[in-house]
This record gives sequence, structure tokens and C-alpha cells, in this order.
Amino acid sequence: MANFSKNSLNAPAKPLRLALTGMSGAGKTFWARCLAESGSRTISCDDLIEEKLAPRLAAGGYAGINGVAAWMGWPDSATYAEREAQYLSEEISTLDEILTELEGNPQQSLILDTTGSVIYAGNHLLHRLRQLMTVVYLAASDAEQQLLIERYLSAPKPVLWRGAFQTKTGESSRNTMARCYPHLIASRRQSYAALAHATLPVAALRELPHTAASFLELLPEEFRPQGVGGSR
Repeated sequence: MANFSKNSLNAPAKPLRLALTGMSGAGKTFWARCLAESGSRTISCDDLIEEKLAPRLAAGGYAGINGVAAWMGWPDSATYAEREAQYLSEEISTLDEILTELEGNPQQSLILDTTGSVIYAGNHLLHRLRQLMTVVYLAASDAEQQLLIERYLSAPKPVLWRGAFQTKTGESSRNTMARCYPHLIASRRQSYAALAHATLPVAALRELPHTAASFLELLPEEFRPQGVGGSR
């Protein structure tokens, strides 16, 4: 018979805290919405960053996530470096505020839909993120990465290139982006994997029912909430 202490029997259930990471188009927002079925609070970092940038966006007639991308401009534009830095500053501020709230509320559950650039938030913030949440990397295969590239080129989202956009003489900005984006993905993969507690292949997620339970059952057992799934 198992030996349960009185304290363990009376201990509150551990809160569900998942931070979804990965490139734009990997399914972070989709699965965050599915996981909201669990009753946990869900936060989109994109939405909060957009709110912080709203006055600057409105001044240029921009709105929405695609408006943020338009405001940032092409990576070779005169204003891009400054706006990239502004975006990252607001992202760092947003993540710090979220983590500070979690630190003050030990039993608060949260599903966090991060941006693709969360890996640039600095080692201190990323360490806090790993301490407070289970970080789940939605990993696209090499074959699936071409689809991510096509999605990005058809509907650009805000992207921090961090020097990965390297122009060639006579090459259009769009062609440069198409050439450099795969290199950006490759450079980020190692960082996503190092940050994550668990990595879930996008291909495996695509086969699942669109439910919170199916996602949680795919997690390694040590990261699943109590009562979800069994040994595999």
C-alpha cells in the first residue's frame, strides 16, 4: 500500500503552467486556445506587446499583429533597427510583468502563448520562465519549415531578425527574406530546444483531436497535470 503523508493528501493540486514556444506558424496560438478549455487563464504575448505599442502604431495608421509587422518594416529599412529594439524592449517588459504576477500567486494556472522571439529576452528572464512554467517547444520538421516560410511570406508577422537578414547586391527585399528566413529558423532551433522542458513535434500535434486533454496527454509524464493520461 502506498504511504501517503497527511501533508501530501491535503496539498493543493499543482497549477497548470505551460509556456508554448516555437516559430511563427508552428501552432502556438491555436493550441493555447485549445488549452484554454482546461479553465486556465491564457495570455498572448503578441496581444500585450501590441497594446504597449498602440500609440506608436496609431501614429502611423497601423493596427493588429500585421500592423505591428508593417510598422517595423522590412529589415533593410532605415527605421527597422530602432523599431526592432523598441519591440524587444516591450516584449521583455511584458514577460517580466507576467512572471512577476506568477511569482506573487503560486497557485495561479496560466497558458502562455509566447512570441517567436522570446529566446532574445535575456538569460535572467528565461531562467525565471523555466523556474515558474513548463516550457513546451512546438518543433517543426525540416519539411514543415518550408510551410512556415510560405506562411510568413504570405502574411508577415513581427520578426526580430537580429542580424540574420543579409542583403545581396541587386536582390529584392522579398527575395532576401525568402533566402534568409530558413537560416533564421535554423539559428533559433537550438535556442528553443535548450529553453524547453519538453519538445512536441508539430507533425504529432497535427494528428491529435483539437482538445486540451489530447495535448496534455502528449507531454512527457512528469510534466502532465495530475490525473491526465497514464504511463506510456
